[in-house]
Amino acid sequence: MATRKESRNGTAKRGPYKPGKIRDHNFQIILKAAEQEFALNGYRGTTTQKIADRAGVAKPSIHYYFSSKHNLYLAVLDNIIHLWNDYLDTVDADADPAEVLDMFIRKKVELAFTHPEASKVFAMEIIQGAPFLREYIRTEMRTWVREKANFLNIWIEQGRMAPVDPVQLIFLIWSSTQHYADFDTQVLTIMNHAEYEPEMIAHIADFISGMILRGCGLELPVGKSQQRRTG
Repeated sequence: MATRKESRNGTAKRGPYKPGKIRDHNFQIILKAAEQEFALNGYRGTTTQKIADRAGVAKPSIHYYFSSKHNLYLAVLDNIIHLWNDYLDTVDADADPAEVLDMFIRKKVELAFTHPEASKVFAMEIIQGAPFLREYIRTEMRTWVREKANFLNIWIEQGRMAPVDPVQLIFLIWSSTQHYADFDTQVLTIMNHAEYEPEMIAHIADFISGMILRGCGLELPVGKSQQRRTG
């Protein structure tokens, strides 16, 4: 799977599609439509014509940005993986562990509600044995997890957080936050809601962050919960 890489001139190249189009309005419409179609119908049940119809664009517009359905599918996966994980790439070892983990968790919770279809596409890809992502997981994702685990171990060795298994911590954050996208029908039915509401999202973020941080020997950053509830 193609992922973000730095070119020699420092420009980020993203995914198997034309660079420089990420901010293009039509690009975003097509990507969102693709998320919805792949989530509803799976890879095999989705066609570029269905995506074009949902996006309200002509089929040739799809191929202007993406050379094939395969590349569009990879772009959906590429986009959500980086939205999930890019925040941790901006953090250094001098940062406060509680602040970093709290922000990472809250960003993941937010993305569960803003990009639920993309999360479901990723989940289906993994459940099916990662036919398109296996090499990426074996190489780039494995390397990313090891790098972040080493980063967390620095904080542990410094006594700034409890001695937890850093890899399992990353898995826990991934799974607990993505649950609300992948199993939204179950969650909403049990909670007797038609859709997620802002107060629910804030409560979910507070709960997950508080539980995980306490398990790491940390406290929820002062004022974070109240600020998000009133902001």
